[in-house]
Amino acid sequence: MNVSEAAPDRQRLSDVYDIAMPEVYRYLRARCGSVELAQELTSATFVQAALSWSRDQAPPLTVPWLITVARNKLIDHWRRQGLAERSLTLLEGGRIDDVDPWDTVIDSERAHAVLRELPPHYRSVLVLRYLDDLSVPDCAETLKRSVRSTESLLARARNAFRTTYEKTGGHIV
Repeated sequence: MNVSEAAPDRQRLSDVYDIAMPEVYRYLRARCGSVELAQELTSATFVQAALSWSRDQAPPLTVPWLITVARNKLIDHWRRQGLAERSLTLLEGGRIDDVDPWDTVIDSERAHAVLRELPPHYRSVLVLRYLDDLSVPDCAETLKRSVRSTESLLARARNAFRTTYEKTGGHIV
């Protein structure tokens, strides 16, 4: 690509950024509970998109495609955080219990606060299933797990959520 071709491409990328950045940031901010983390992941999303786009490896830059990149960045973050936390739990001799699934209506603010307290692997499966409204097989594919292990993870995550939610004074009906 010569210099004269690069200018229109940069302008096109800049135009997409101006339109999509607020939506990508809102998506991440609603799911991660931290302004700093949402900003960091939004930046990483656009860096990844620009790199892919410059190598002609990305589909056309659209808001849905960028949201998918953002979702993957968030999941990657939770995986890295979860790996570190699981390592600490194993060192401390901790374990995770299985319980039954649940369905209910809950207080949104309290739910987001509780989500921030949960381990990253629980957060990621709950967000994908209930906030992003993905099916269990789609969650499994996104998390690179089997459907059966995703169902088990989801049951444990719901139990951890319920326990933490009720400790904060909320009641799941």
